[in-house]
Amino acid sequence: MRTVLVLLPLVMSAKLIAGDFEVKSFGAKADGRTLDTAAINRAIEAASAAGGGTVRFAAGTYLSGSIHLRSNITLHLDAGAVLEATSDAAAYDAPEPNAFDKFQDFGHSHWHNSLIWGEGLENISITGSGRIYGKGLSRGAPGGGNKAIALKLCRNVTLRDFSILSGGHFGLLATGVDNLTVDNLRIDTNRDGLDIDSCRNVRISNTSVNSPNDDAIVLKSSYGLGFARATEQVTIVNCLVSGYDIGTMLDGTYKKELKQAPDRDGPTGRLKLGTESNGGFRNITISNIVFDHSRGFAIETVDGGPIEDISVSNLTMRDVSNSPIFIRIGSRLRGPAGTPVGTVRRVSIDNVVVSDADPRYASIIAGLPGHPVEDVRLSNIHILYRGGLTLEDVAKQPANLVNSFFFRETGGVPPREPFATPEREKEYPEPSMFGLLPAYGLFVRHARGVSISGLEVGYVKEDKRPAFVIEDVQNIEFDRVKARMAEGASTFVLLNVSGFRLDEKKVDRAARTEIR
Repeated sequence: MRTVLVLLPLVMSAKLIAGDFEVKSFGAKADGRTLDTAAINRAIEAASAAGGGTVRFAAGTYLSGSIHLRSNITLHLDAGAVLEATSDAAAYDAPEPNAFDKFQDFGHSHWHNSLIWGEGLENISITGSGRIYGKGLSRGAPGGGNKAIALKLCRNVTLRDFSILSGGHFGLLATGVDNLTVDNLRIDTNRDGLDIDSCRNVRISNTSVNSPNDDAIVLKSSYGLGFARATEQVTIVNCLVSGYDIGTMLDGTYKKELKQAPDRDGPTGRLKLGTESNGGFRNITISNIVFDHSRGFAIETVDGGPIEDISVSNLTMRDVSNSPIFIRIGSRLRGPAGTPVGTVRRVSIDNVVVSDADPRYASIIAGLPGHPVEDVRLSNIHILYRGGLTLEDVAKQPANLVNSFFFRETGGVPPREPFATPEREKEYPEPSMFGLLPAYGLFVRHARGVSISGLEVGYVKEDKRPAFVIEDVQNIEFDRVKARMAEGASTFVLLNVSGFRLDEKKVDRAARTEIR
């Protein structure tokens, strides 16, 4: 009986023998020296031609440029597999044209110049306990690759279990992505970790992001797609954000030698809504988040767009380098002509515990004249600042850094007079934009319908500023509020406030009032 030997094509043998599409079967060397881009893309194309499948990276280091995702494909990084971004700029796809790139920075306007990218796809996943190492990625400048993963107008996406080290401008840029699940990632990077832009139905869970020079987890709603699209139906739960030195979260050393980010404020590493806000944010739930050695939680609309129906609970923060809570409406209005000022309404923040907070930055709620922040509820919040500042420290600032509630000492005799300055409505929104604040605990300006209950603020070293400064606010109530106070300092200072309630006692005055 004659034996017939059948030689299957390489694609079929890889599929049949491995049970998936092993990139080494398509010519990848995985030696960290040979460029494996073509082999990886061949494996993806073969899986796509077969109707879908898993493209597997066994242990080894795969040096690569731009990898092209396809629908119905899973990239799986086995334990010990490292997908490393090459420093060869020619190995990356060129950034695609975008007629609307003037409305956002370069990184938000392009997707193809990335280590891994996909556009208009569905049913895609990246899984496994391996690592994506963006060694050759830039922090955002044109030329070469500048993002670890970029997805545009995709749906049904799952990212699970892998780690990212030094992800370039973004560890993940997801723009216009629907039904996105991010679970159990570990990201230790040099700029933004997770950038969720104009996306719907997003679930981020059990993920740690360390990013000392930029935001860790950030929701955005830019004009990068050429139209305004809301980021909505988002849950972020059980995550850690931090600003340790790059790489020291993944290696477990948690170093804190970096003292400031490139913008000269302290380490970033926070969770934020904004800055880009053209389409707005709706129906967002954030819960069980740990902040360490980072900036605080921020909600910002400065490019138009509504921020509505936001529920935040169970935040713990230590070593906070700016305002523990920062809510801001601005009018940078980077968008098409006629873009209106945005809105913030129906925001609830509950159960927040903060210690070792920078004393220069009280928590801030700040709208604009005629554009108040509306319907904000803060409850069960305990903040401990480092303290050690006085109103005299506020007075020493240059005039262009003095807040509109700067108080001049007039011959050393209180009461002090308000000193008006511009609103800084066009500036990039950071708590430092207002300079050293005259309140150590909470500063509220241009707001309406604010409810605060169960708030306690204090300091380690005596701080001689008022605890709470309120300006141009209608209908604000405080219930069960405690503040540690230096001798002679006012607990509340009010200017142009109506409908002020303190423990159910209404003080309805438009004039300036100090309550000691």
